Amino acid sequence: MNLEALFQQQTALPSIPKVVQEVIESFNNDSVSIEEIAKKLAADQVLSAKILRLANSSYYHVSRTIGTVDDAVLMLGFMTVRTLVVSTGMAGSFKKLPGVDLKLFWRYSLDTAIVAKWLAKQKQVKLNSDFAFTVGLMHAIGQLVMHAGMPEQALEVDKVAGPLDARRLDVERQSFGYDFADVGAELARRWRFPDEFAKVIKAFPQPLKGEFDPFAAVVHLAAWRARAEENKYSADELESTFPTEVAAKLGLSLATFTEDMPPLAELGEGMQELIS
Repeated sequence: MNLEALFQQQTALPSIPKVVQEVIESFNNDSVSIEEIAKKLAADQVLSAKILRLANSSYYHVSRTIGTVDDAVLMLGFMTVRTLVVSTGMAGSFKKLPGVDLKLFWRYSLDTAIVAKWLAKQKQVKLNSDFAFTVGLMHAIGQLVMHAGMPEQALEVDKVAGPLDARRLDVERQSFGYDFADVGAELARRWRFPDEFAKVIKAFPQPLKGEFDPFAAVVHLAAWRARAEENKYSADELESTFPTEVAAKLGLSLATFTEDMPPLAELGEGMQELIS
């Protein structure tokens, strides 16, 4: 099944709440008012409750209790709240998929997002950390689209290389002529995310190929670290699988991950709310 045919499948495209779609579109609109977005969020009880739980979580270390969406926007900033809304909307968009451990998928994706955010803040890197977080969370969403739109073929690929197998992208390319990064990039376009989202998702598997995009390199490294966490890599495995050239391009090394970066459980403490 080619990429266009995949997206023609009614089951392939998940639905996201209208307010989330509006927040995504606000990325492309410089004149959007914060009050307008906060009002729309406050009207969605499920979403606003989740944002308040996240805003009050240990991850954000806020000094007082945040009681309203307006408070959250003021305290955390528009970009962060927008990131939380989009991330929450995405994490809730696929309810059940045969053969997919959604809990594992989102845990791995959240780890990637948290590491990407941390890397973006490093003085050698200095990138927009909210953007790095959102695109990190979204980088593998194409896998879910493939499982939803062509379950039998996706399950065949699972037998050869599971969702967290480093060979996964290659196996998909050999089987279909495209991979989950291509699918995720197409989904970002269809959901009307800014072009940069699609560009980074498409480029993250091979960030040194073509024009270098530092965000793609950050997501590539973050996905490696999240995979290492999930697969419990030993020190030797960390060393042998480390994307040295990609890291060097950003001025980073293996020590950045093994010595400088806090443990993932500590780094992401409080963020589990996002995927629960």
